Amino acid sequence: SDDFCPGGSIYPNLKESSLFLYPNQDVYFPPCKRYRISAPFIFAGGKFEQKKPSIEVLPDECLFEIFRRLPGGKERSTCACVSKRWLTLVSNIRRDEISDNKTPQASDLEHENTDKKGGVSSEDVDSDVEGDGYLSRSLDGKKATDIRLASIAVGTASRGGLGKLFIRGSKSRHGVTTVGLRAISRGCPSLRVLSLWNLSSVGDEGLCEIANGCHQLEKLDLCHCPSITDKSLLAVAKGCPNLTDLTIEGCANIGNEGLQAIARSCPNLKSVSIKDCPLVGDQGVASLLSSASYSLTKVKLQALNITDVSLAVIGHYGKAVTDLSLTSLPNVSEKGFWVMGNGHGLQKLKSFTVTSCRGATDSGLEAVGKGCPNLKQLCLSKCPFVSDKGLSSLAKAASSLECLQLEECHRISQFGFFCSLINCGAKLKVISFANCLGIKDLNSGLPPLSPCESLRSLSIHNCPGFGDASLFALGKLCPQLQHVELCGLHGITDAGVLPLLESCEAGLLKVNLSGCVNLSDKVVQTISNLHGWTLELLNLDGCKISDTSLVAIAENCQLLTDLDISKCTITDSGIAALAHFNPINLQILSVSGCSMVSDKSLPSLGKLGETLLGLNLQQCKAISSRAVALLTEQLWRCDILF
Repeated sequence: SDDFCPGGSIYPNLKESSLFLYPNQDVYFPPCKRYRISAPFIFAGGKFEQKKPSIEVLPDECLFEIFRRLPGGKERSTCACVSKRWLTLVSNIRRDEISDNKTPQASDLEHENTDKKGGVSSEDVDSDVEGDGYLSRSLDGKKATDIRLASIAVGTASRGGLGKLFIRGSKSRHGVTTVGLRAISRGCPSLRVLSLWNLSSVGDEGLCEIANGCHQLEKLDLCHCPSITDKSLLAVAKGCPNLTDLTIEGCANIGNEGLQAIARSCPNLKSVSIKDCPLVGDQGVASLLSSASYSLTKVKLQALNITDVSLAVIGHYGKAVTDLSLTSLPNVSEKGFWVMGNGHGLQKLKSFTVTSCRGATDSGLEAVGKGCPNLKQLCLSKCPFVSDKGLSSLAKAASSLECLQLEECHRISQFGFFCSLINCGAKLKVISFANCLGIKDLNSGLPPLSPCESLRSLSIHNCPGFGDASLFALGKLCPQLQHVELCGLHGITDAGVLPLLESCEAGLLKVNLSGCVNLSDKVVQTISNLHGWTLELLNLDGCKISDTSLVAIAENCQLLTDLDISKCTITDSGIAALAHFNPINLQILSVSGCSMVSDKSLPSLGKLGETLLGLNLQQCKAISSRAVALLTEQLWRCDILF
């Protein structure tokens, strides 16, 4: 046994033991009725000095031995509340260092209770047993300190165990260091998810502690931790073989060596995201892809110094990859995309995102379309060398494409838009174009074409050349639309929008016309009459509508839950109309910037507030602060912006 005194007390009389607490000093206890709380007097230097009785005089080693012999986690948690010193000591007790110090009497009593009950109830089970780690904790900013981490380590140990820990640091002098992570590693062996953000004071020593104590770690997220190097990843690779998800961002001292160690020791790796790590090159990326060829499903590479070699490896070894994102890769050329598409390894790829890659060209996209037969979602953003030819070729090759999103691809014109719509096959459901300045309105009508029956969502944002002729053609091609977003299109009018609305046979669920300044009440009346039975969201921010539109909405749109009429020329009468007719179940209402809505709308807003969860009254200059205060008191369930 490792007990200090296994044979019991060395003094036959317990009171006599207190006479020899301090060697080489005379100790005197005056007679006192309550002897156990009397303070000793120490004779030193020719006079008596009073010494306050305190357990703090014990060294850390003694306190540590006491704490690890406590019967349960609740007792240790209570002790940890006494002082920072005790908290530090308790948090440094490893699970395997906790002593089972049941006395013979306690053991006999336990056996007796077991015999009587025929088993052990849940109350008899030691609450100190580490659970499966279902608890989650998050520390942000100034709250991210070593003391709080020590408290988490002690407090969660007897309550199911810590499974997820998220730390978002700050520039505070009392931030997280190795001490805090050591407490987590010793008290939380069930930790599965660890996220460290903006922790300049955490280095290799702290992460090595985690790797040595948390062998069940599955997900590791390191963001802007400049002091962490390859040494940490080497320790994680050795101590956490179950790692499945690795995210590294802005860690300037992590390079190929650490990624190669992860590749060798973590065969179950499923997701990898690496961003802005200048030391990471082709060797590290190639090691991850080649070693986890049949398990790695998600790959995200951004702002790295990799070349065409990495894309060639992805195209050959990415046999299990379903999601691939490539962003800001300046050293990747057209050849890299072409080789990746012709590598025939991305057979399971479903989602492909390319952003700010000058190597993304027409030939590369065509190769990707042919080499990825199961591609369902394609997102192209800021690709200056992708033109109508490449988009059309991709649309013909990717027969399984369901979602096509383009943003700031200025070489795409209306020809590429309609070709992609026609050639994508019968599975295309979503098409979205944003800030594509190359799109111009059609000069003439399209030849007779078969409609795209599968398309359900159409989104055109801030494409100034998109006009009425294009909308008229879309109305003929897309009869089954349910979601329509036409935002910031100053060139469209009622003449273009009305045919599109009238051609939608299935019934629109969501309509967003924000920023279309040339639309009038006639459009809203058509939406309400034709689609009021299905409409759930309507955004008319900045449109030229009046109270007439609100009357139509109130009469026909009983399923509407989200209405935005910001910066419209509505008045108190329009708000009253919304509240007067058969009540619609509005949950979100925005009248921001409606200068003619005043305090007179207070009763109507109060009636609408029976179902409202959010109300935006910003920049409504005719509404007083007093009215808002009354409304806030009345609508206590509703979040009000003013």
